[in-house]
This record gives sequence, structure tokens and C-alpha cells, in this order.
Amino acid sequence: MDSFEINKILGAILFTCLVTLALNIAASAIFTPAKPEKPGYEIAVVEHPAEGAKPEAAAPEPIGKLLASAAVDKGEQSAKKCAACHTFTKGGPNRVGPNLWGIVSRPKGSEAGFAYSDAIKSKGGTWTIDDLNAFLANPRGYAPGTKMTFVGLPKAGERADIIAYLNSLADNPAPLPKAAQNASGFATQ
Repeated sequence: MDSFEINKILGAILFTCLVTLALNIAASAIFTPAKPEKPGYEIAVVEHPAEGAKPEAAAPEPIGKLLASAAVDKGEQSAKKCAACHTFTKGGPNRVGPNLWGIVSRPKGSEAGFAYSDAIKSKGGTWTIDDLNAFLANPRGYAPGTKMTFVGLPKAGERADIIAYLNSLADNPAPLPKAAQNASGFATQ
């Protein structure tokens, strides 16, 4: 093989490398996405009351009647929107939010290994069905200063389904209302 043949082969390799480099530079210039000024997604939040005013949680309608007809499978489907931040398995890890296995009747702010906000820690007591209903309706209204950025679930039926599902996530689920209550508090027949 003489030197002219070697020069043609090396020239072809060099030309291929230069074309590849030029295509790479051109593609990077054309297809590079613009980076956002602030990374992440903006989440819509409920407006806060004026300064000095103490925010109060709006009392959602009683959930007892809806729990009597709540569907655990519908609640499981609705709770999928919570799965980005929470886990639902026994002994599951904490994520952005705590693991929700056994949440009903669990002391507030007690999941091991999760750093709760002072707003939740200061609530005290256990997570009752009414507390979960109020929290799911408006987390920031129930516990002003909570780390939870979710705006809440406005539909009472969807909250009832999710609460029924969360209640089922326990070794011994709490009993849910079986019959609707009338205004005097007695069960109807």
C-alpha cells in the first residue's frame, strides 16, 4: 500500500469526524431547550387572608353520610394522585410526604423518620375521620403552615372514598358508619 492510499483513508476518516462534529454543533444549536429561570412546577395555592387575620379552616360538610356509601376501590383510584408524594404499603418508605399505612387513628405527626411541619406537630391528637376530611378538603386551612402543597379535594364524595380507602390500610381498620344519621343524631331505619 503506497502513501497516497494511506492519505486517502486518513483523509476520509478526518472528513467523517469533521462532518460528525459539525452536525453535532448544528443539532445542539437547533434542538437545545430553553432552561426555565426557576426549576420545577408552580402549584396553585389557596390565597391567604390579609396580614394580621388569623386563618381559620372552613368546616367541610359532615362526611358520615357519604362514608356509608363510600367505595374503597374508587378511593384507591382517587388516591393515585397522592402516590407522587406518599406510599400506602405497610412499612413503606416516606417520600415527600409520610407513609399513609394505618393513618386513621394514628397520632398526628408520628410517622417515624418523617420531618413534620410544626403546624401538624402542634395539632395533637389522632387522625380521626373528621380530621382527615377537613385536612383533605383544605390542607393549608386545616393546618396553616403545613408543608403539604396540595390544594385539597373539593368533592366530598371523593374525600369519602379516599378516607374509606385509607381506613382499609390497616391491620385492624376502624369501623365506618353503616347507616346515615338524621339531624338529631339517631340512626335512621
